[in-house]
Amino acid sequence: MITRTEKAKPPLQPEDTDFVLPAAWKSGSLKYDELHRLAEGGTAQLFTTFDKNLCREVAFKTLHEDLRNSEIETKRFVREARVTANIQHPGTLPVYELGRDREGNLFFTMKKVDGRDLRQILLDLAQEVPQVVEKFPLPRLLDILIQVCQTIAYAHEAGVIHRDLKPANVIVGKFGEVYVLDWGLAKVLGSPSIDRKDVSEEPPDAELSLTPAGRHYGTPLYMSPEMAEGSVLIDERTDVFSLGIILFEILTLRPFLEGEDILEIKDKILNQPYPMPRELSGKHIPKDLEAVCIKALKRNKRKRYPKVSLLLEDLQRYRHGEEVSVYWYSGWEKLVRWNSRHAYSIIALLSALTGAGLWALFGP
Repeated sequence: MITRTEKAKPPLQPEDTDFVLPAAWKSGSLKYDELHRLAEGGTAQLFTTFDKNLCREVAFKTLHEDLRNSEIETKRFVREARVTANIQHPGTLPVYELGRDREGNLFFTMKKVDGRDLRQILLDLAQEVPQVVEKFPLPRLLDILIQVCQTIAYAHEAGVIHRDLKPANVIVGKFGEVYVLDWGLAKVLGSPSIDRKDVSEEPPDAELSLTPAGRHYGTPLYMSPEMAEGSVLIDERTDVFSLGIILFEILTLRPFLEGEDILEIKDKILNQPYPMPRELSGKHIPKDLEAVCIKALKRNKRKRYPKVSLLLEDLQRYRHGEEVSVYWYSGWEKLVRWNSRHAYSIIALLSALTGAGLWALFGP
């Protein structure tokens, strides 16, 4: 399980920036100091280490020992490094180096981020942790999702489908930065598949919340219907569905689906009615925002938002107090929204009229 926590970073010191690089400088893996374990997933390990040439801490990723001779995992690992490096967007981590260590094992290094993942934030909100409730109201959560959508829309323009979007793969930095992580299952459009099996071949007791070795189509709880079917026709709408699940969990602070095993989850994804956010949460959820969520979660991908950019536009419209494209507003709702958007102007006008009336009645 991957765990990410906030950690105070010491201020930069002159001795870290002003020393002269020695003539016998070290390159490749030799320039990195001791590795300290940071996180662990199903196929790879993540460490922190110190780059002695640039005097900065970096994240160092490498495959588990038992997978280092796997042709499939090696290809996926290299693809992850190169895909992440080529999606040069503020919402992705810069990749610094791809290489092999002294034993010949593949590794790549990237920016180390101090922060919390969205999964933990939502869990804390569900538990009503006071400081988290104060820091992450619904508008802030929607802003985080908007930043995720911007990153994914950029990736789609570059021909890359993430395929493993979930709150645990979204990290929120201590200064408000938002990153989309773990591109190991990314699909480069037009490239041959390097997946050795689809999710339909998972054993019934497969783990639902993690991504263990051998799972190549993402976490079952966040799969799109076409992924659950094992379809090879995967496009942008697969990521739209996963983003819809994230929005659902933001609105309800509850899981979109639950099940005892992969077979039950697949049945719910493919055959059972999906829960409605307002019914599951038991609390007020704006109807137009719920409509955006439902549109992204259409089982038939032809009925979803065809592109993440369109989902992004509706989320931005909602945040700006504008009408979203997938909800029909009644006359009363339009009036309430108009009054809400122009409340300051109305109050100012009424104040001016009241002042003018009082002046006319009591003035000289």
